Amino acid sequence: MRSKVFRILLILTVAVLSVFNFSCSKKELPPKDKILIGQAVSMSGPLAVQDAVVSGPYYDLWIKDVNAKGGIYVEDYGKKLPLELIKYDDKSDPGTMTRLIEKLIMEDKVDFLLPPVSTAFLFAAAKIANKHKYIMIGGAGGAMKLKNVDLPYFFQSLNIAETQVPALADVIAEVGAKKVAIISIEDLHGVEYKEIAAEEFPKRGLEIVMSKSYPMGVKDLSALLKQAKSLKADAFVGFSYPDDCMLATGQIMEIGYNPKVFFLSVGPAFSFYKGAFGPAIQGVMGGGAWNEKSSPGAKRFAEHFREVSGKEMGNYWGSIYFYAAMEHFVKAVEKAGTLDQEKIREVMEEKKFDTVLGEFWYDENHMSANHPGEIGQWQNGIFEVVDKSEKRTAPPIEKPAWPKK
Repeated sequence: MRSKVFRILLILTVAVLSVFNFSCSKKELPPKDKILIGQAVSMSGPLAVQDAVVSGPYYDLWIKDVNAKGGIYVEDYGKKLPLELIKYDDKSDPGTMTRLIEKLIMEDKVDFLLPPVSTAFLFAAAKIANKHKYIMIGGAGGAMKLKNVDLPYFFQSLNIAETQVPALADVIAEVGAKKVAIISIEDLHGVEYKEIAAEEFPKRGLEIVMSKSYPMGVKDLSALLKQAKSLKADAFVGFSYPDDCMLATGQIMEIGYNPKVFFLSVGPAFSFYKGAFGPAIQGVMGGGAWNEKSSPGAKRFAEHFREVSGKEMGNYWGSIYFYAAMEHFVKAVEKAGTLDQEKIREVMEEKKFDTVLGEFWYDENHMSANHPGEIGQWQNGIFEVVDKSEKRTAPPIEKPAWPKK
């Protein structure tokens, strides 16, 4: 009898202690009324256009949309928490960017981070975020090197050189070009893309007749363009950022150089490029890529952007990737039921969630595994997906001669 009573008392004691411990653990969470998102990004300097046009509007749209629904539901707090963004200007300076990320984490005590712009900046930021065990989802930039570094808290949403360059090589060969001239920005983006091109282009029978780099903030590319023309390169490839793409396009028209293929990696897919050059963009190729024909979700995303911003979609390059990655992140937070970075990271590694891009998930290297397209080309006002895949929305065409002024 005594033994039975003892067992009952023991069970009751364990139960009481469990309830007590559970209650205490719940009370350990301080009150919270919002989720702080931090970002150090280029709002001035050579990279400013990337935040202003390439990625910023789509992160802003994501925050607006989340807050319109009351925020993100976090089970630990038993309620939805709205988002608040703390955003600092890194002035297109990598040292400033790294200091500001440290400030966001150590002083501002943000809950999560948004990425900077450009491949080199992203590479540096990912290391800092990982040091502090903060999730960072890569946006306007993507480095192959990030696959080979131990960065368990970094996830890459955008396509990278090893997915885009082989697709570009196929397209150049399909159009019928034989000789390729390459220029590349002196940045991790330019370096990685040029290295992969050196491997992939010859496999398709493409001869690289020129491969030259140029510094960030370049003001004149005419000498490189004239050299490519003199070498009779019938494909011109620029692994470049938006400002350089605008410069290269204007100057190539001025010298009357008309290759069959004119490709620039980060620039042609944007509305400002289309607005600046009008009908002359027919046949111009760029990185990306997607359009409203890509999927029902892509069409809804473009329509939603128009409704909220009052503007046409300004980015057929990475916008849909950035927004889809953040939708995936929200669902991972809700699935984890916590703001704990480690638990959310584990969900992000394992789960697929439906987004504007369709089903979105990351592979074993934390790289996004579903791309709407790799290479786009302007055809009759639409940025068509032209790479050889099931995502193609139109076959590639030879670029017509630049219109005469």
